[in-house]
Amino acid sequence: MLAGLLFLIPATFFVYGVVRDRRRLSNAVWLGVTLVMLLLLLLEAGQDNPVVSLPLLLAFVAAVLGLLLLPLALLANGVVMVRREGRSLGNLLSLLAGLALLGEMAYFAWGITQPNDWVRGSAIGLFLVSAYIAFLFVSLLLYSVIYGRTGRRHGFDGIVVLGAGLIGDRVPRLLANRLDRAMRLYHRDREAGRSPVIVVSGGKGDDEQVSEAFAMRRYLLERGVPDEDVVMEDQATTTEENLRYSKALLAERGLNGRVVAVTNNYHVFRTAVLSRKQGLRLQVIGAPTAWYFVPSAFLREFVALLVRNPVVHALACLVLMAGGLALTQIG
Repeated sequence: MLAGLLFLIPATFFVYGVVRDRRRLSNAVWLGVTLVMLLLLLLEAGQDNPVVSLPLLLAFVAAVLGLLLLPLALLANGVVMVRREGRSLGNLLSLLAGLALLGEMAYFAWGITQPNDWVRGSAIGLFLVSAYIAFLFVSLLLYSVIYGRTGRRHGFDGIVVLGAGLIGDRVPRLLANRLDRAMRLYHRDREAGRSPVIVVSGGKGDDEQVSEAFAMRRYLLERGVPDEDVVMEDQATTTEENLRYSKALLAERGLNGRVVAVTNNYHVFRTAVLSRKQGLRLQVIGAPTAWYFVPSAFLREFVALLVRNPVVHALACLVLMAGGLALTQIG
């Protein structure tokens, strides 16, 4: 009974949050809490029922194996990223995350065997902090997938394509995927009798020969999109500016109806969160991304979402560290 109630409470908050606004960051947290409570409910139900307990046991074993293999998978992905994309900090994230996980596991395995209470307490505290971060990561990952696969897919007045880096003056594959997705949305609405406008948004970086918007516009025109249906926004340097400047350009043309922003799938939910922060009513749709790029890219998105509430997360980590130390004193 108690487990069922503990499941229904976060599930209710999750459903309410999604209905109210799918772009709420708290929806991801409530989803995670709901899944944890569901797991506890299933464990209670499976105590005397092998039909439930056996799948749970297999799932637990698979989760443990996945956790043990995760650092190695991140290290392998980090090597691939460095070889294919270069040695920037963003491209090193999966490699650094893999090393951090290996280090935390080794310290925990060593620390809990030590007689010193401070060493054992810090090992337990770091484990709790890691579990907290892992909970947030999985919650955001799952909700990002849910958000990216639901919502409206047609009936737009404006299609905003967020810029990404160029190679000289050329549109790379990552950005081409966004533009291709925007064209599919554009042609689908044209066939349905609507007249959407595509806004290409992105300024000129220091290492770029032209603005991202200029290169994106040329890409679309070369593939048959009429010039009058493409609007350039060539001042934005951040996602926030992409959204704000593009929405202003659409408003100037009297297009205040349904608007969709197109980015890559790993970037969808953070873009949606940023649009909500700015009070913009728009949908966000993702374009495909190369498989090897996704882990590092989503780690960047995760860090960017965490720093939106740094004080909250820092306090939570301090409490968990203190809790680890306190457990050794109680023991």
